[in-house]
Amino acid sequence: MHEHSSGVSGRPVFPQRAVVTAGMPYGNKSLHMGHVGGCIAHADIFARFLRDRIGPGNVLFVSGTDCYGSPIMEGYRKALEEGFSGTIYDYVTANHLDQKEVLERYEISPNLYGASALGEAGHIHNEVSAWVFDTLYANGWLEKLDVAQFYDDEREVFLNGRQVVGKCPFEGCQSEKGYADECDLGHQYMPSELIDPVSTLSGKKPSLRNVSNWYFPLEEWMGLLQERVAYLVANTNTRKTQIETINEFLKKPCIYVQRKFIEESAGLAEGFPSCETVDDPKKSSVNYIFDSLALRDQALQVLNNAGVRFRTGKTLVPFRLSGNIDWGVPVPAREGMDSLTFWVWPESLWAPISFTIACLRQQGKDAEEARLWWSDPEAKVYQFIGQDNIYFYSVAEMALFVALGCKKGEKPDMSRVILPHIISNHHLQYMDKKASSSSELKPPMADELLEHYTPEQLRMHFFSLGLASKSSSFKPNVYMPDESRLSADNVLTQGNLLTNVYNRIIRSCLFTLQTRFSGSLPLRSLSQEMREASEKAVLDYERCMYNHEFHQVFNVLDSYIRNVNKYWAKYMKQAESGQDEDLAAQVLYDAMCCLRTIATLVHPLAPSSCEAIREFFGFSESVWDWVNIFEPVEFFLGENHVFRQIEAHTDFFRKLDYQYE
Repeated sequence: MHEHSSGVSGRPVFPQRAVVTAGMPYGNKSLHMGHVGGCIAHADIFARFLRDRIGPGNVLFVSGTDCYGSPIMEGYRKALEEGFSGTIYDYVTANHLDQKEVLERYEISPNLYGASALGEAGHIHNEVSAWVFDTLYANGWLEKLDVAQFYDDEREVFLNGRQVVGKCPFEGCQSEKGYADECDLGHQYMPSELIDPVSTLSGKKPSLRNVSNWYFPLEEWMGLLQERVAYLVANTNTRKTQIETINEFLKKPCIYVQRKFIEESAGLAEGFPSCETVDDPKKSSVNYIFDSLALRDQALQVLNNAGVRFRTGKTLVPFRLSGNIDWGVPVPAREGMDSLTFWVWPESLWAPISFTIACLRQQGKDAEEARLWWSDPEAKVYQFIGQDNIYFYSVAEMALFVALGCKKGEKPDMSRVILPHIISNHHLQYMDKKASSSSELKPPMADELLEHYTPEQLRMHFFSLGLASKSSSFKPNVYMPDESRLSADNVLTQGNLLTNVYNRIIRSCLFTLQTRFSGSLPLRSLSQEMREASEKAVLDYERCMYNHEFHQVFNVLDSYIRNVNKYWAKYMKQAESGQDEDLAAQVLYDAMCCLRTIATLVHPLAPSSCEAIREFFGFSESVWDWVNIFEPVEFFLGENHVFRQIEAHTDFFRKLDYQYE
């Protein structure tokens, strides 16, 4: 289904079924503000919108704890040093349950929040992982390669990915840390390329020893991925920065060598294999471009032998599937390789499929039904990720998923391939700096934030930050020094639309119903002014959700809610001054219709408060169903409905006590 397809009315067309996934937090920690505010809250709000838009039974929102990999092993090792006495399963289980509890407190509502190593979801994930490996192997897409791996000679152990730190070899990379074969910005490289590696165990420079592992020849998919990008540009609403990031990797292999080394080592480049030389006098480095990784690696050997430093350019490199750490999903034994586990990144790419199957099994459905959600033209998978992970989801995942359906040497029929739609968010910074548990400035933990703000205030704020197009900073007043605090906390700005303006509209309607109309709504036809305002808000909101322009959703709500408030203030004042009961009845009816529409639009962002509105007003649950989005307010009420009495100072959208001061 093309993203730009639309119905006769010009409204966007949504899939019949949808899977929504959110980036999986590692199982070595609780959730910090970046996990929730940078990705998971966006996924939850969009999933809730889809449940209202296409029906709750047609949406599966799945996510979970990423249990395996070197970060978890490192976290467990440190926990043991600090007195933890359980097994690694106990360690991961405790963190998983903590994450799940925090998400519940934020009103985040996955159909399944699983764990890749625990329970039924973990067993299913092992089965799916074996199936993926066996399928890729049978299709000829796996290669056994001997690649250098870091070894600590002092401790006499191979080092996992997080036990080696250095500098990313990519030209222009601004990452704070480079690990064994990836930096903290998601750049992939071979271990031999890491600059100035140091073992975190001994503090010494590790050696390199060849180790056999399974690799997926990602570099062979360059042409197809370029075609995929062209399709995304022409037919979808994939974010522009996401396309730009993908294209950065779809380039020929290259090396950057500083000009001074070229000048000092006469004839150095003459030892390179055939390549294109780009020598811009204005730049400090000379760029050598090669037709293949093999040719580039020959040139790297020339540079290493000469002791010359260099940087590499982004390109596609073999994608490692396996590793030799104990804590991981077992890899099926093939060709004498019988003690390997999956590298965490590949298996995390298909973990949402495992979680979908686990979710369906909980519903008493067969695992084969997962194909109706992941491989059917009438379904769509929306994957919410952070910008650092575009390489894995928008490059490696796409090639891997296509390879599952075609043998090596065959050209896949892309018209029959259904691939996930990736929604990548920019960084959520903290106080204008990168927010990461490994960074110098530690962001607040997600549960800690709930001591200072309500879940709905935070959901509204995170959703409005414009992460679709730029990095944004989270600057809560409560964490600023007293001298730096603003007169108004910007975290509360979006929530104030509900706690102040929308609350006022609700109270005004209910008090007017009680005092002037004995609790019974006078029925009218919706005025043209409010009908046009409501239709515009609904259609603008729907379009913004469809295009994942989430910050614009808040702008739509802000304009609509304030417009209704102004309408009420203007015309109810006229009605009261002229004792015009007919005008008062019309304004009340218009406001009640708008109040109901607003509740439906706000429901994905502030679900519990909107449910409280529905119950207090006596609306049927069909009020959330977008099939009824343009129905009048009486459609959702019983015949001769009498509204409940409202107490003074009733708030449906609550603030914390200190915020009322």
